Amino acid sequence: MRLVAGGALLFHGLTALFVGAPPAFIAFHVFCATIGLFVIVGLWTPIFAALAAIDAAWHGFASPPDAAFYLLLTTLAVALALLGPGAWSIDARLFGWRRVEIPNGRRNGHPKRGELPLL
Repeated sequence: MRLVAGGALLFHGLTALFVGAPPAFIAFHVFCATIGLFVIVGLWTPIFAALAAIDAAWHGFASPPDAAFYLLLTTLAVALALLGPGAWSIDARLFGWRRVEIPNGRRNGHPKRGELPLL
């Protein structure tokens, strides 16, 4: 997920620079490519994924013909910001990998299938 979101941002930022972006937007495209690079390597992922979501949403509003792509990229970046970087990232090496485990519902006093709950 990091590779797709970060790769799309990096590709968008670099192609806009090499195609010939207006001088007023050069810093913005460098920032976009930097966000993509940080998301790919997994450094400060929640922060840069949130920035990627804001960037993709802004691009979606700025260019309506490509709004579907940027909506997908925004959704992907929000999910990445909420889930975290994953096991193969710099964040996992620096701060440890955090796993989210969802209990199956039977350990916390919940009834098994077919049982009546205790009141």
